Amino acid sequence: MANAEQTQQEVIVSVRNIGGIDETTISLEPGVNVLSGRNATNRTSFLQSLIGVLGGEDVSIKGDADEGEVELELGEDVYRRRLTRQNGAVVTSGDPYLDDPELAELFAFLLESNEARRAVATGDNLRDLIMRPVDTKEIKDQISTLESEKNEIDNEIESIEQRKRDLPDLEAELTRLEDEISETKAELNDKEAEIEAADADVQAQKAEQEALEEKLEELRDARNDLEDIRYKIDTERESIQSLKQDRSTLRTELDALPETSEDVLSSFESQIDGLRERRRHLDSEISSLQNIVQFNEEMLDGERTSLHDTIDDDDDVTDELLPDDEVVCWTCGSEVERSEIEGTLEHLRDLRQEKLAEKRDLSDELDDLKADKDSIEEQKRRRQEYQTQLTETESEIEQREARIEELQERREDLEQRVKSLESDVEDLESEQFDEILELHREANSLEYELGRLENDREEVEAEIDEIESHVERISDLQADRERVVADLEDLRTKVETLEKEAVEAFNEHMSDVLSVLDYANLDRVWIERVQREARDGRRKTIKTFFELHVVRSTPSGTTYEDTVDHLSESEREVTGLVFALAGYLVHDVHEVVPFMLLDSLEAIDSDRIAELVTYFEAFPDYLVVALLEEDAQALDSTYDRIKLN
Repeated sequence: MANAEQTQQEVIVSVRNIGGIDETTISLEPGVNVLSGRNATNRTSFLQSLIGVLGGEDVSIKGDADEGEVELELGEDVYRRRLTRQNGAVVTSGDPYLDDPELAELFAFLLESNEARRAVATGDNLRDLIMRPVDTKEIKDQISTLESEKNEIDNEIESIEQRKRDLPDLEAELTRLEDEISETKAELNDKEAEIEAADADVQAQKAEQEALEEKLEELRDARNDLEDIRYKIDTERESIQSLKQDRSTLRTELDALPETSEDVLSSFESQIDGLRERRRHLDSEISSLQNIVQFNEEMLDGERTSLHDTIDDDDDVTDELLPDDEVVCWTCGSEVERSEIEGTLEHLRDLRQEKLAEKRDLSDELDDLKADKDSIEEQKRRRQEYQTQLTETESEIEQREARIEELQERREDLEQRVKSLESDVEDLESEQFDEILELHREANSLEYELGRLENDREEVEAEIDEIESHVERISDLQADRERVVADLEDLRTKVETLEKEAVEAFNEHMSDVLSVLDYANLDRVWIERVQREARDGRRKTIKTFFELHVVRSTPSGTTYEDTVDHLSESEREVTGLVFALAGYLVHDVHEVVPFMLLDSLEAIDSDRIAELVTYFEAFPDYLVVALLEEDAQALDSTYDRIKLN
C-alpha cells in the first residue's frame, strides 16, 4: 500500500499483451491524466490493465498471446500482475496493489460496466450496493458477543450489590458474636476460678480426681467429635438440597431445548451444498457473460480485429449477437445495423445483472441456512453440556448421600461412646465430687461454646472481607460496562450511520454537480432513505431502500416529480457517477487506492465532461480519464495529456 508521499509521485505503468495492447509504457502524474484518442486506440485496454495491476478482475490477455503482464511503479514500490493461459483458463499471479479489490471495483474503477455507475439505469437497490462492502454478519456477531459480555457484567454487578446489602446484617452479626465471645470467655474464666478453688478442697482425693478428670476429658472430646459429625451431616444435607435444585434447573433447561437429530443437520448440509453448487454455476455463467460483453465491446470499439485470434474454437460467444449496418459482422461476415449489435449487447449486460441479482439472493438464502444450522448446532451443544452437568450433579448427589450414610454410622458409634463415658463418669462420681464434676461439665460446655463462637466469627469476617473485595471491583465493572455499551451503540448505529452518510453525500454532491452542469429543466435528483417490508431469503423483514427522486420544472416554472426512466442518457450517466462518488467518499476509498478511473463518457457533452472532471479532480490522488480527442479538447489545458494511437 502506498503512503502519502508516494501518492504525490509519478506513476509508471508498463503493459504487455493485455486487451488490445502489444506493449506500452505510460507515465501518470498526480492529479488529472487524460487518455485521449480516436476509437480503437486501446484507451479502455489501458484502463483495464491499470485495474488489473491494482487488483481488479476486469482484465484479459491479448487474443493472440498466451501470457500478459502489467507493472506499476509507485515511488520505490513495484506491483505486478501476470496473466497466463493454462488448460483453456486464465490464471493470475504476482503482487497487485490491492489484496481485496471490492471497494475499488465498486467505487473507483468507473468504467462503463461499473455496478455502482449502472445501478441507476438498472433500477438496483442502491442501498444494497452501497452497503455491500460492510460485513453485516460480522457486526451482528460482534453485537451478540458484546451483549453477552454486558449481561455478564450486569449479573456480576447485581450479585455484588445483593451481597453488599448483606453487609449491615453481617457486621451486626459480627458485633453480636464478639460480645458473646467476650461474655463466654468471662464466664469460662469465672468457672475455672471456681474449679481451682474446689480443687484445693479435695487434695486428699487427688487420685480419684485424676481418674475422673481423665474420663471427663474423654467425654468432652467425644461430645466435640459428635457435634462435628452432626455439623457435617447438616452441611452435606444442605449441599444435597442445593444440588437437587441445580438438577431441577438443568432438567428444565434440558427440556426447553429441542432434540436435534443428525438427519436434520445433514439436511441443512445438503441444502447448503446445493445452494453453493448453484452459486458456483451462476459464477461460471456470470464470468462467461462478462467475457462475451467485454469481447464484443472491444470489437465494436475496434480494439480487437480478429475473432479467431482472441477466442478459443469451442467458445461460441456470438451466436446470439446481431451485426451492425455500418460494420461487417465478425460472426457471419454480412453488413447489418450497428444499433442491433449494441441492443443485443445491452441485453447481455442486463442478463448479467439479473444473474448477479440471482447470485445475491442465493447468498442471502445461504446465509440464512448457515445461521439456522449454527443455531441448531448451538442447541445441540448446549443439550450435551446440560446433560453432562446433569450427570455430574446426580453423581455428586449420590456421593454426598453415601457420605451422609457413613457420617450417620459414625454418629451412632459416637453416641454410644458418649453414653458409655457418661456411665463411667457416674460410676466415679461421689458426693464429694459432685460439685467439682458439675463445674467441669459447665467449663467443658463453655469451652465448646467458645470454640463454636470463634469459628462463626471467622466465617463472618471472611464473608465480610470477600464482599468488600468484590465491592471494590464495582467501579471497574461499571467502567467496563460503559465501554461495552458505547461499543454496542457504535455497532448498532454503524450501518444506519453509513446509510445516512451515503444519502447525504449523494444529495449534496448531486446538487453541486447539477448546478455546475446546468441541465435545462432538471431541478433536483435526490435519494430518500425509506424502510418497508421485503423478502429476505425465506422470511419477510423490514429492509432499508434508497429511493431515487427526480424533480423537473416546466417553462412556466411549475415543478413536478419525474421518474428515473425519463432521465436522458447524459443525465443518467451523471447520476450514476455521482452515486459512485458517494460510495467512494462514505467508504474512504481514497485511503485504500489512490486512483479513480473514468471511461465511456460519450453520452455527456464535452463542456459538461470538462466540468465533471474538474469536480471529481478534488477527491483521488490520480484521476485517469479516457476521452475521445474532441471531448478532451474541452478540458483544462494544464491537465497531463496522454495520447494513445
